[in-house]
Amino acid sequence: MPATSLPAFPPPGLCPQALTPFVPLKLPTQGPLPPAASMSEPGREQGIRLPQERQRAPDLPHPGPQDIDKQYVGFATLPNQVHRKSVKKGFDFTLMVAGESGLGKSTLVHSLFLTDLYKDRKLLSAEERISQTVEILKHTVDIEEKGVKLKLTIVDTPGFGDAVNNSECWKPITDYVDQQFEQYFRDESGLNRKNIQDNRVHCCLYFISPFGHGLRPVDVGFMKALHEKVNIVPLIAKADCLVPGEIRKLKERIREEIDKFGIHVYQFPECDSDEDEDFKQQDRELKESAPFAVIGSNTVVEAKGQRVRGRLYPWGIVEVENQAHCDFVKLRNMLIRTHMHDLKDVTCDVHYENYRAHCIQQMTSKLTQDSRMESPIPILPLPTPDAETEKLIRMKDEELKRMQEILQKMKQQMQDQ
Repeated sequence: MPATSLPAFPPPGLCPQALTPFVPLKLPTQGPLPPAASMSEPGREQGIRLPQERQRAPDLPHPGPQDIDKQYVGFATLPNQVHRKSVKKGFDFTLMVAGESGLGKSTLVHSLFLTDLYKDRKLLSAEERISQTVEILKHTVDIEEKGVKLKLTIVDTPGFGDAVNNSECWKPITDYVDQQFEQYFRDESGLNRKNIQDNRVHCCLYFISPFGHGLRPVDVGFMKALHEKVNIVPLIAKADCLVPGEIRKLKERIREEIDKFGIHVYQFPECDSDEDEDFKQQDRELKESAPFAVIGSNTVVEAKGQRVRGRLYPWGIVEVENQAHCDFVKLRNMLIRTHMHDLKDVTCDVHYENYRAHCIQQMTSKLTQDSRMESPIPILPLPTPDAETEKLIRMKDEELKRMQEILQKMKQQMQDQ
């Protein structure tokens, strides 16, 4: 066999593994080179980064979108979405003030919200107030603070407690509260549920006279008539008429009588265990201060070189926002800064739900009585409706069927219980 000469192997420029052109590896020129690796960590001599290296290297750049944890879904941003939507929509709050005339109701409202709602108010004489009946007056104002909009509605009750005979003087007020519940129930059961106006009373500030020795019969009657419908916050009006010792005794007396007559005033919610100590301390102070002894003033006076809201007397100055003088700051913090949303929640989840359940129970009993009656109903010829009328009739029929199904389910649940 003739000898053949084999070519040099491998040929120049070819690698022995794949016989493909060899391209030298080029390192990236941007950024610092990785530090030299010790032989104790495999892979470091080839420039391979371990998965744990990103977590323990503080000098690495921030990871890009492609490096975000694949297990992150994104629902943690839901609170931000709710916050943006709520701020865009705005908030509403309805506050009722009740009590006899001359206790500083309008002045306190002005001091709380820094808004004058009674510019055009006409002051009545003593004779006119005696003959005046209880009225319901609404004042609505739009307030904006740091981009947050609040539609504030103040419900005033002039004439309450001013007559010689004050029996059942709270009847117009309870009727008004029930009317707002009824209107909301109608809107909630209608077709246009998206644009419901909430005019329900979320809180009632009830002013107690500081000149008595506790609750009067009209005070007890009013609070017992409304304590199942509204969040009642009792206040001791014109606290600057009493010394600190008298205020403490009057508070204890009012608390005892509230328990004695079974009156349910607004109860502050319990703090969660994970709340900070400052909030817990503030909550304890609020509970211990009820009923709040308040002072209102629209006058700015100078005290110790500072201009403050207060009242100037020959013996000194009473500062509205001084917690050593009254509980105005605590009332404002509770009503606006810490418990406004809870007041709305209790109104919706407790008081309105009680009214709604009562209405549905009445409707169910009425349907039951009507179903037992077998009297024939005469059928009268009706004109042929047009397309728009037929569409409206179909919508009403569907709504009526849904209501009947809901009532039947609730009736069945009530029977099962």
